[in-house]
Amino acid sequence: MEWYAALASLRLLQRIVEEPHPCAYLPAQAASLEVRVLLDVSPEELGDMLARGWRRFGPCYFRPRCGACHECVTLRIRTLDFQPTRSQRRARNRAARLRRVVSRPIVDQARIGLYRKWHEERETHRGWEPSPLRAERYALDFAFPHPSAREAAYWDGDRLVGVGLFDDTPDALSAVYFFYDPDLRRDSLGVANVIALVEDAKAAGKPYVYLGYRVIGCDSLAYKSSFVPHELLETRPDDDDVPAWEPRRELAEGARSA
Repeated sequence: MEWYAALASLRLLQRIVEEPHPCAYLPAQAASLEVRVLLDVSPEELGDMLARGWRRFGPCYFRPRCGACHECVTLRIRTLDFQPTRSQRRARNRAARLRRVVSRPIVDQARIGLYRKWHEERETHRGWEPSPLRAERYALDFAFPHPSAREAAYWDGDRLVGVGLFDDTPDALSAVYFFYDPDLRRDSLGVANVIALVEDAKAAGKPYVYLGYRVIGCDSLAYKSSFVPHELLETRPDDDDVPAWEPRRELAEGARSA
C-alpha cells in the first residue's frame, strides 16, 4: 500500500513494546503499548495511522499491544450522521457563553497553570500521581510542531478555562487531550469540546472524529460510546492490512454523555 511504503521513508527514531504492567483503566488486567517515535509524519500519513488504531502524543505514536485483553477499542464518530443527545446539547449550550479560539498549540503560563490546577484536582479526587509540568515538557507533549497539531482554547472573558488539543488530517479530526478549570466541572466542557470538534469536522466535510480508546468498564472512558453513530475498529491491523470498522448506532451499556 502507498502509505505503508511511505512509512519506511519516515525517520523512525525508536520502536519499543512495553513490558506488561498493571493497567491504568482496568486494574485487574495487564497492559502494554507499542510505541514508535517518528519525525516527518504528514497529515495524510497520520490519518492512515489513526485508521489503524494509532494515537499521537508529541512525536510518539502508540497503540495497545496487550496480550490477553482487548478492551481498548478505537472509536470514531461518524460526523455526517451524528445527532447529539439531550445532555450533550445541554453541555454545548452551557459552553456557548465561552469564546473558542482554534490555533496552533501555544505554550504560555496561562496554559501551564490551567493544566496544573486541573491535574492537582485529579490527584486529590481520583488518586492520580503528581505531574509537575514545566514549559519544556508542555511544549514536547502538547505543542510538538506537527503539521496536524491544533488547539481549541476556551475563554471566559480574559480567563482561560479549557484547552483541547487535537489533530487535523484530510478526512478526520482526532481528539488528543483536554483539560479545564475544575471550577467548571459541572459544565461538562469535555463533552462540549467533542461536540465542537464534530461540528468543525462536519463543516469541513471530514467524515470522522477520533476519540481514542473506548473502554467499557472504565468510567472515565466509557462515555465515548454515547456519541452515536460511531464505528469501532475490529482488530489491530498491521501497517499493510486494510482496517475493518464496525458501525454502531446504539448507546453501549454503561455509556454516559455528561
